[in-house]
Amino acid sequence: MPLPNADTIAAIATAQGRGGIGVVRVSGRHIETLICGILGKLPVVRHATYGNFLDENGGTLDQGVALLFLAPHSFTGEDVLELQGHGGSAVLQLVLRRCLDLGARSARPGEFTQRAFLNGKLDLAQAESVADLIDANSAEAARSAMRSLRGEFSVVIRGMVDELVNLRMLVEAMLDFPEEDVEAIDLERRDALLNGVRSRLQLTLDTAKQGSLLREGAHVVIAGQPNVGKSSLLNRLAGEEVALVSDIPGTTRDVIRQAIHIRGVPLHIMDTAGLRESADAVESMGIARAHQTMHRADLILLLLDASKGLTAQDEAILVSLPADIPRLLVFNKTDLLNGGTVLSVGAPFAAIAFVGVSAKTGAGLEELRGKLLEAVGWRDQESGVFMARERHVRALLLAQTHLAQAQTVLARAELFAEELRLAQRALDEITGEFTPDDLLGEIFSRFCIGK
Repeated sequence: MPLPNADTIAAIATAQGRGGIGVVRVSGRHIETLICGILGKLPVVRHATYGNFLDENGGTLDQGVALLFLAPHSFTGEDVLELQGHGGSAVLQLVLRRCLDLGARSARPGEFTQRAFLNGKLDLAQAESVADLIDANSAEAARSAMRSLRGEFSVVIRGMVDELVNLRMLVEAMLDFPEEDVEAIDLERRDALLNGVRSRLQLTLDTAKQGSLLREGAHVVIAGQPNVGKSSLLNRLAGEEVALVSDIPGTTRDVIRQAIHIRGVPLHIMDTAGLRESADAVESMGIARAHQTMHRADLILLLLDASKGLTAQDEAILVSLPADIPRLLVFNKTDLLNGGTVLSVGAPFAAIAFVGVSAKTGAGLEELRGKLLEAVGWRDQESGVFMARERHVRALLLAQTHLAQAQTVLARAELFAEELRLAQRALDEITGEFTPDDLLGEIFSRFCIGK
C-alpha cells in the first residue's frame, strides 16, 4: 500500500569523496515542479536525458544525465528522479541543495529502501539484503546477498508459511468436531504436514546459519603458552606482518586483531598474550585480557609446540578454557620434527581435532584453513547460500521451538493451534508480514544515506 502523504526526499546516493560520476536521488509523489525547477523541463520517462542542472536564476550548476521513473515503476514505488553528474563533493552538494530548496527534505539513512519496503516493492528480507550487498567484502558474500535480494530466501520462508497455514486450517476444522468424530486420515495428514514443515525448517535454519556466518564472520582466538608462535601464525594467515615476532617471552601484551577471508568466509583472528604465571603487572593485564577475549570467541585455536607435544602446561590451559566454546589444537613448528614423528593427542583430549603446521615454512596452512572453516561451522554449499542476519536465525529458532512444543501437545488441539500460530508469526517477522515498528526503525537506521 503506498505511503499516505509521503513527502519528497533527496540525498546524494554515491559514496563520499571524489569520483567520475556522482548521483543525487529524489523520491516522492508528484515531483514535477521540482523536476522542472532543476532541469527546466520534464525528461522522457525511463530515458537518459542529457542537460544542465539549473540554479534558481537559470544558471548551470552542473551538466549530466537525468533519469525519471514514475510510480509505481521505480525502486521506491514513488516518482524517482536520478541526477547523474560529476562526482566532486562541492558540485554534488550544490545539486542537492537545489533539490532541497525546491521542496525536498534530506533523506534519513535507509529511507529510500524503507519506502520500497513500505510500498510493497521489496519485502523486509530483500530490503536488508540491499545493505548486505553494499557491505559485502567478498565475492561469495556478494553472491549470497544477491540471492536474497532476488527473493530466494523469501520464497523459502513463504513456502513454509503456506504449509503452516494449511496445517492451521486443518486443525481449526478439526476443532469444530468432537474428538470421536475426527477421522484417522485427518490425524495422519496433520502429522505429515507437521513433520514436513519441521524438516524444511531445519534445512532452512542450517542454510541461514551459513549465510549469517558469511555475513558476520567468526571470531577466532589464538591462545597458548609464550613463544609457541602465535604471532607468527597470525602473520602467516594474514599474509603480512601485522604482529611483532620476538624470541623474548611475553612480547605480545595486548590483543591483536586481523580480519582475513578463507573461501570468502570472513574470520576475525585475534592474537593474545602467552598464557603463564607472570609477576610482570603489564603482562598479567595482557593475560587477563586474553582470557576475557576467549570467553567471547566462536573458536579457540590453542597453539602448541610440536617439538614438545602436549605438555602438562598445555593440558592445564585446555582445562581452563571455556567449556562451551569449540577449540582446535594446532601443533606449530613441525619443521623441527623428525620425518617419522607422528602427532597425537591422548586422553582425555583425544576427541579434540588437531592439525600440524609450520608458521615458519607455511607447511600445513591449507589444511589448517580447512579445519578452521569446519570448526566454525562452514560447509561448502553446492547451490550456494542466501544472506541471513542474526535476527533471521533467531526467528527461525523461535519457530522451531514452537513447532517442537506443538509436537508435545498434539492431543490438545487448542494448544497445538496456538503453537502453530506463534511459529507462523516468527516466520512472518523475517519477511516483514509481521514486524514491530521499532524493529523497522532499527533495521533501516543502519543503512547508508541515499539508499
